[in-house]
Amino acid sequence: MRHLKAYRKLNRTSSHRSLMLRNLVTSLFEHERVETTLMKAKEARRIAERMITLGKRGTLHARRQAASVLMKKSVVKKLFDEIAPKYEKRNGGYTRILRVGYRKGDGAPLAFLELVEEEIAVKKKKKKKETKKATAKSAPKKEKAAPEKKKEEAKEGPSEETVETKEEAKEEVQKEPSEKSEVEDSAPENAEPEETKPEE
Repeated sequence: MRHLKAYRKLNRTSSHRSLMLRNLVTSLFEHERVETTLMKAKEARRIAERMITLGKRGTLHARRQAASVLMKKSVVKKLFDEIAPKYEKRNGGYTRILRVGYRKGDGAPLAFLELVEEEIAVKKKKKKKETKKATAKSAPKKEKAAPEKKKEEAKEGPSEETVETKEEAKEEVQKEPSEKSEVEDSAPENAEPEETKPEE
């Protein structure tokens, strides 16, 4: 059970702790980078990210809420006018913690808490491997592609195969009349032509 583990108490009273973290967040927005102990940086980050979210809202109510936490009016103005607009397209993750080393006197781990500067790079989705279903679905697409090829061939001009088939068709057409003429020659010569009836 996580009873009484909501946040780090940092060995301070609640009033001392809240003032210390408010000062730390104000300094972060003023200088855009602060060096502190790792535990204080992790606690200050929570407040700093909330303040940037208020800055993105940009309403008067949000400005008053931020002013109740930040210690300087000039920093509130900077937050709403300069810092928050940079993170319009970013959903969270406005700050970064970089571990520096250890303090000489007491060996406390130190860290830089800073605002993230670079823009978001959109990740490209990787192509999944083709499965049997995918190949089965792609088969009809190939059939659809065949009529498109025919259209392209029609635009480019007839291919060699179509030229050959046309020539064969012409030869067959030429053979048929010659066969008809042979049949007519074989008919009897003394056959009388049919008499035409006079029109009345």
